Amino acid sequence: MNVLVIAEHDNQTIKPATLNCIMAAAQLSLFSDSRLHLLVMGHNAQPAVEAATNFPGVSKVLHADGPQFAHALAENLAAQVLAVASNYSHILFAATASGKNVAPRVAAQLDVAQISDISRVDSLDTFERPIYAGNALVCVQSLDAIKVITVRTTAFDAASASGGAATIEVLSAVPDQGKATFVGSEIAKNGRPELTSAKVVVSGGRALGSSEKFTDVMTPLAEKFGAAMGASRAAVDAGYASNDWQVGQTGKIVAPQLYIAVGISGAIQHLAGMKDSKVIVAINKDPEAPIFSVADYGLEADLFVAVPELVASL
Repeated sequence: MNVLVIAEHDNQTIKPATLNCIMAAAQLSLFSDSRLHLLVMGHNAQPAVEAATNFPGVSKVLHADGPQFAHALAENLAAQVLAVASNYSHILFAATASGKNVAPRVAAQLDVAQISDISRVDSLDTFERPIYAGNALVCVQSLDAIKVITVRTTAFDAASASGGAATIEVLSAVPDQGKATFVGSEIAKNGRPELTSAKVVVSGGRALGSSEKFTDVMTPLAEKFGAAMGASRAAVDAGYASNDWQVGQTGKIVAPQLYIAVGISGAIQHLAGMKDSKVIVAINKDPEAPIFSVADYGLEADLFVAVPELVASL
């Protein structure tokens, strides 16, 4: 049986999380001679489909087109996945907001147990996944005929975006399920890199004291590095930062090349969202702050003095 990866896209380009998901799927091929297919569901999404044909390891791109997929409503996406599910032994979604919205619906309709947030593939039926906010790893085995899996994208390198030569198969799109209607969206644009795919992330915590100080201290630092802005849950709950900046177990999982934590104590929930970063720098005046336990470089200092000095020296 073959492996199916569900692509995330904006109808023009494939989102980076899909490339990490493809790499996870490629590990399955080490244990069998299965082929990897990619499903693109969208409306006027031909540019995304064409881009997907270039991904090495993908032998076929399945394309379902229709206005019912224009806004990626979970009910319609799940119905399309279910229409082809019987042809696959493994169906992989990125563990993003979209993937977590669609995958459980597919698993429930197939009457199988979803395998969530995998960080390693041990065999065709055994996978590693974090539990207890990432403080422990567990190996889970599934005997279901079809395995519905969400992939922790930060645990897998991104596949190459060029060099492949996949074929395209056009599918008959399932009709609109009529269970949800797209009303509108409000997308915040700040001109910075996307948090989950940025190479550098600077995050602020509750110690910054106010939204004004958060902006005054963190913005120059982010601009110097060309970084995405992040925040701890405490900072978000206090209104210092936007909700979509939250990093942690209940926020976004990131693994940039460089993560700078400013005024963040390092609660277990926050560490779960960023401890896979390649290099972690912590600035905190509390020498006992848990963030120092995972930091590669730690600076015990007043952030209101240290950060401006750092910015001035860059």
